[in-house]
Amino acid sequence: MPPTDLPPNPTDDDLTELTAKVAQACRILARLGLAREITGHVSARLPGRDAMLIRCRATDDDGVAFTTPSAVRPVSCDGDLVGPAEGHHVPLEYPLHAEAYRARPEARAVVHVHPRAVLLCGMAGVPLRPAFGAYDPSFALTLASRGVPEFPRSVLIRSAVLGRQVMAAMGSEELCILRGHGIVVIGASVEQAALRAIKLEHLAQICWDLSARGDVPAISTEDLEELIPGGAPPLSAQGDVWTWRHYVRLLDT
Repeated sequence: MPPTDLPPNPTDDDLTELTAKVAQACRILARLGLAREITGHVSARLPGRDAMLIRCRATDDDGVAFTTPSAVRPVSCDGDLVGPAEGHHVPLEYPLHAEAYRARPEARAVVHVHPRAVLLCGMAGVPLRPAFGAYDPSFALTLASRGVPEFPRSVLIRSAVLGRQVMAAMGSEELCILRGHGIVVIGASVEQAALRAIKLEHLAQICWDLSARGDVPAISTEDLEELIPGGAPPLSAQGDVWTWRHYVRLLDT
């Protein structure tokens, strides 16, 4: 999927489109149960600035499932609203996004949500293993084959210090489990970051269900190497585009 790259001097139309995409991702993640009630947020980097577009909370907030573009506001990486507040408040965990952008220049989007199966696996010590193959040869399968990073504390990431600690735990990967809390994901686009979160939750649900019958198995090394040659799944960027379109259509049903 192509990066969420805005031109150096984005037009109002560019910003409007990206704002709508962040809001759309919030609604999709909530529809799928990865974000619930008022918790969770998606952001996109603003090019050439130490700032982002991020879902903020309004005094009349109805929750992530009902996010509109008006809730997505430009916010500096120091936590200041850029422009009129109009009753909106920066999320407490904006440092999670800010420190991700500072640590990973390639990141164009950040997703922080609270998926249930990932939470259960983390708290119960159920390992996320490459338990399936061609069923869904996605980013999650690749990540599971290497080992999913975990941040051990179950606290709100409300300071730059904690944000940097999460990024240190993530290392060179694109995703980190926050134990007893949720996940943080980076991507080259809003769509890519959201799809990575969705696919990890799919894997976690399978592993959780399998754990009820004993140890979580993994597919053979031979099959894993064939499915993810060179450490990357064989699906094209077009596959991500089609998958995202599927989830966009779900919002209309």
